[in-house]
Amino acid sequence: MNSIEKRAIAGIGGIFALRMIGLFMIVPVFSVYGTNYTHATPLLIGLAVGIYGLGQALFQIPMSLAADKLPRKPMIFLGLLLFAIGGVVAATADSIYQVIIGRALAGSGAVSAVLMALLADVTREQVRTKAMATMGLTIATSIMLSFALGPMIVASVGMSGLFWLTSVFAALAMLLLLVVPTPMRVLKHNLDNKSIGAQLKDVLAIGDLNRLHVGIFALHLTMTAIFVIVPHQLADVLGLAVRQQGLVYLPLLFIGFAIAIPFIIIAEKKRKMRQVFLSAVALMAVALFSLAVGSQYSVGLIVGLGLYFIGFNLLEATIPSWISKKAPVANKATAMGINSSSQFLGAFFGGALGGLLLSQGTFTAWAILGAIIAAALLLIVPISQPPYLTSTTLAIPKGADVSQWSQQMMQIGGVDDVVVMAKDGVAYLKLDKQKLSDDSRQRLSQMTDTVLDI
Repeated sequence: MNSIEKRAIAGIGGIFALRMIGLFMIVPVFSVYGTNYTHATPLLIGLAVGIYGLGQALFQIPMSLAADKLPRKPMIFLGLLLFAIGGVVAATADSIYQVIIGRALAGSGAVSAVLMALLADVTREQVRTKAMATMGLTIATSIMLSFALGPMIVASVGMSGLFWLTSVFAALAMLLLLVVPTPMRVLKHNLDNKSIGAQLKDVLAIGDLNRLHVGIFALHLTMTAIFVIVPHQLADVLGLAVRQQGLVYLPLLFIGFAIAIPFIIIAEKKRKMRQVFLSAVALMAVALFSLAVGSQYSVGLIVGLGLYFIGFNLLEATIPSWISKKAPVANKATAMGINSSSQFLGAFFGGALGGLLLSQGTFTAWAILGAIIAAALLLIVPISQPPYLTSTTLAIPKGADVSQWSQQMMQIGGVDDVVVMAKDGVAYLKLDKQKLSDDSRQRLSQMTDTVLDI
């Protein structure tokens, strides 16, 4: 990775981590401490926890549609500002209704898809899966840390203090946004003049993207349901209190990620993304069915969860990269917005399903989750390999009119996408080598004042 990509990954990863920790610290403690608010009922306490995910699901698509029409970074700043305001509203609440309003406001700052689209803008094709895998690990680790930190901190600062921390983290994330490079996307003629309806229709018409949406929905439905069911099983089978269970989650997560890394490399380098992706979904189904059979034993519970985390990490790493490859250049954020909405809808329904499954036997609960993943696999199987393009980094000629230069680059046959970082004096070109003729190579060399080895 070059210095620009490293800076982008550090900045965007930090933003994701701050948002996730601020959000999920509240989840494992609110069912207990939420009873202290006036007008609190079990239903309203559950709504206060879940309405953030519902808000994210509803607002991801509008925010991402806007981010394909407008610069990405201002949209991210707006989302973080809403997240911070929501934290303040909840922190000053004495009524459960005010907490619900605050959580809904925070949820309306739905910028996950825009962040992923920005990361795709400033990373080359050949390192994007690695960048997305880093984001997947960052997000998953942040969630695990928040589940461990929330119960430890709340005794000292109370629920109000946790909500204030959410707003502080949002402010820190705004500062981190300054670290991230500011790209200028260059689109082919008339691509940016389509209506929002046509923009959304174009993305929804791509079958393979819809299959990826099914995959992320099933992934987060089962993951959320698991974190409702597993704490009780870890207590019953291993005798662990809630505050000790992070010591199980973290090692399994890191071991799963370490095992997943070679397969992530194979998916990208050997152009085997479809095979790795389908194998990961199948592995998750095997893991859940094995938990149905063996979760009453300590070894069966640990092994089943470990297998699930391997598949989880593979999908978290490959789905965003796949979408960035498959989505139309002008509608990249829109495609990621639909995917993020599917993700949060999965989490919303997974929480509800997990609560229902608590009253069932362990075999039934795990078997139902396994059947959901197996059904998703059947829907996803027809997916085709994503397009494999090549990216190269070019220095922008000194004194060039950046806008005119980039538009001229887009007219060259074989150039699929141009992202310009004028402040850094560089541009990323996404190239289809099969369409890159000798004449195209010559024109690229002339426009960059250098001989290109592509």
